[in-house]
Amino acid sequence: MLDIKFVRENSKLVKKALGKKHTVFDVEKLLKLDDARKPAQTEVEKLRHDLNEAAKNKDKEKGRLVKEALKQAEARLTEADHGFNDLAVLFHNIPHESVPSHKQGNQTIGTWGEKPKFDFKPKDHLALGEPLNIIDVKRAAKVSGTRFGYLKNQAVELEFALVRWIFDKLSKQGFTLMVPPVLVREQAMFGSGFFPTEKKEYYKTASDDLYLVGTAEVPLAAYHTDETLDRAKLPLRYAGFSTCFRREAGSYGKETRGIFRVHQFDKIEMFVFADPEKSWDEFEALAQISKEIFNDLGLHYRQVNMSGGELGAPNAKKYDFEVWLPSYNDYRELASCSNDTDFQARRLNIRYRDKSGKTGYVHTLNNTAIAIGRTIVAILEHYQQKDGSVVMPKVLLPYLSFKVIK
Repeated sequence: MLDIKFVRENSKLVKKALGKKHTVFDVEKLLKLDDARKPAQTEVEKLRHDLNEAAKNKDKEKGRLVKEALKQAEARLTEADHGFNDLAVLFHNIPHESVPSHKQGNQTIGTWGEKPKFDFKPKDHLALGEPLNIIDVKRAAKVSGTRFGYLKNQAVELEFALVRWIFDKLSKQGFTLMVPPVLVREQAMFGSGFFPTEKKEYYKTASDDLYLVGTAEVPLAAYHTDETLDRAKLPLRYAGFSTCFRREAGSYGKETRGIFRVHQFDKIEMFVFADPEKSWDEFEALAQISKEIFNDLGLHYRQVNMSGGELGAPNAKKYDFEVWLPSYNDYRELASCSNDTDFQARRLNIRYRDKSGKTGYVHTLNNTAIAIGRTIVAILEHYQQKDGSVVMPKVLLPYLSFKVIK
């Protein structure tokens, strides 16, 4: 959702930018629908003024007539607003000028670390995890169906070692640690930009009209809904741990073995409410945290500037951090860092006020601090030994009761 005044004054730029995203959107129709609202709005405002005047003059008959006319005018305005809003909610954020077009494709910025070398044929995480009795997908299938898994024994300890390590790291960098709700109202899903475009991806509770989130980004984004923040106190940085739920519609046959792509997983998400003039610096700072995490874990990875065609509706720019998985002989995404500028803030009505009294919309940013299941997969495959055991990364040893899973 964008400022309609900006769209009107920069329609050519907007069309070109949306073309970079490979998004089909009728900008001219949106502007026409906005034009249709104006006379209805003017009429409603005039009639409300007339109604107030009639009340002041104690003219009951005129008040009755104006009230009837106002009711009809408000109905016309509501209809015009609905037509405009139904189209406006499908509008994507404008991509940053540095975002490659969908035709150019994703651009690798760089790679770090070394690919693991083995003097034996490496196994995938499931072939390692099942004999070590730390992963069980067969019994999970009996309980919940496909694309679920049990973590057991040392894998459980490894998960919470990762959580404690990440929380220690982020708290030292000024993040407020949170465990947010994972059931949210539809407005939180809409406000964060996942609805309506990705609605099919999410589970809904039938009785309570609540949705299970696919990322802590949703409740963190909605945390300051309808608030005006002190600009001098920005940025506000949060780190939320949550269990996440996704249907993964359309991904059947893709990375479905084991626990890499499942319907339920745990994740720590970073979320920032930033000063609009400083959000791009904050974006690069968030990306740097991901690099530190993967470097500390000793994982070989690359940073990718995602093309416009790969951006979600809220995203102005996104980096993916992809870790090398020996079993795929390829890179797979473990973290995603996005600047959504004022897209979410407009939907959620989150503003700032500076010392002069000036207000505006904040910028919001998010980054995956750690996708725990996928990181466990990467650790198992990177650090596997010939005998099937797995050595733990040094940085996690203070949080673990063991050095090797065997």
